[in-house]
Amino acid sequence: MKNRHVSKIYSLLLLTLLLIISQAGSALGENQMDTSLAPAEMLDIADQIFHTRDYLEARDLYIETAEHADLHGDSSVLTEAVAMIGRTYLITGKLAECDLLLKRAKRTADPDSPLGWSRYLGVRGRFEWQENRLEDARQTFNEMYEYCLAKGLHERAIDATHMMAIVEDLEGQVRWGLKGIKAAEKGQVTQWLGPLWNNLGATYEDLENYNKALEAYKKAREYHYEHGDETNRLIADWAVGHAYRLKGDYRQARKWLEPLLQWSEQIGNHEFFGWTNRELGLMELDNGKYMRAVEYLVQAKNGLKQAGMPEWDPDGYRELIDLLVETKIKADR
Repeated sequence: MKNRHVSKIYSLLLLTLLLIISQAGSALGENQMDTSLAPAEMLDIADQIFHTRDYLEARDLYIETAEHADLHGDSSVLTEAVAMIGRTYLITGKLAECDLLLKRAKRTADPDSPLGWSRYLGVRGRFEWQENRLEDARQTFNEMYEYCLAKGLHERAIDATHMMAIVEDLEGQVRWGLKGIKAAEKGQVTQWLGPLWNNLGATYEDLENYNKALEAYKKAREYHYEHGDETNRLIADWAVGHAYRLKGDYRQARKWLEPLLQWSEQIGNHEFFGWTNRELGLMELDNGKYMRAVEYLVQAKNGLKQAGMPEWDPDGYRELIDLLVETKIKADR
C-alpha cells in the first residue's frame, strides 16, 4: 500500500516538473484551464487535446491538472497527469524526461486507485517498450490487462491488449487481439470492435491465413457500418475485397472493389481510390491482361500521389512506380 500522506512528495514533484518544463522551453501561455473545474474534469480536457496529437498543448494542460490535483489532494488524478506528462515526452523521443516523471508518478500510484494505477502501468509499459525491454513491457501490459479487466476498466484493458500485440510475435498478436475483442464485448464497448477485428484481420493476413483474415474483415465491417462514418464503411468494404483478392477469388474481389472506384471519387478519398485501383490492377496483371493492368496502376499512382503517399510511405510509392514500369514493359512486348 502506498503512503497517502504525500504532501511533501507533491511539492518535490511539482518543483521537478516546473524545472523540466523550464529547461524544455515550454510555458502554459494562453492554454490555461478554468481552475473552478474538478481535477478529473481538467484531466478529461487534457486527454481530449492529447488525442488530437497536439502533445505540447496537452503537456501544458496536464501540468495544470497536476498542480490542481495537488491543491485538492487528489493523488489519483495527480498520478494520471504526471504519467501523461511523461508520455508526451516519450512520444517526442525524450526518454530521460519520461523516466524521471514515471519515477515521480510511481510515488503516488496506488493499486487501490484504479484510474491512477492503470494509467501509470500504461505509460510505464510504453516506456519499457521504447527502451527495447520487451519482456518487461510484456509483463507490465499483461498486468495492466488483468488489473483493468478485474476493475471493469474495459477500454484500458483494450489499450493493454493493443500494446501487447505490438510487443508480441504474430501468433501472440492473434491471442491478444482476441483478448481485446473479449474485453470490448464484456464491457459493451462496441465502438472498438470494428478496429479490433480489423487489426486481427491484418495479423491473419501477415500470417497468410487469408480465410481467417476474410472472416475478421467481415466482422469488422459489421461494426464499422454500425458505428463508423462513410469513410470507415468504404475502407471496410475495401478490406473485404482485398481479402478475396488475396484468397484468389477474383470474381468476389471485383464484386466488392469495383463499386468503390466511384464511391471513393464521390467522397474525395484519393487514398482508397488509389488502393482500389491497385487491387484491380494486380488482378489484371495476374491474369496476363497487361494493358488493362497498366490503366489501373496509373490511376493507383495518381490517387496515391494526391493522397501524399510519396511523403508518408516513399518506399511503398517507389514500389508502386516500379510495378507500373515493369507492367508497361510487359504490355509493350
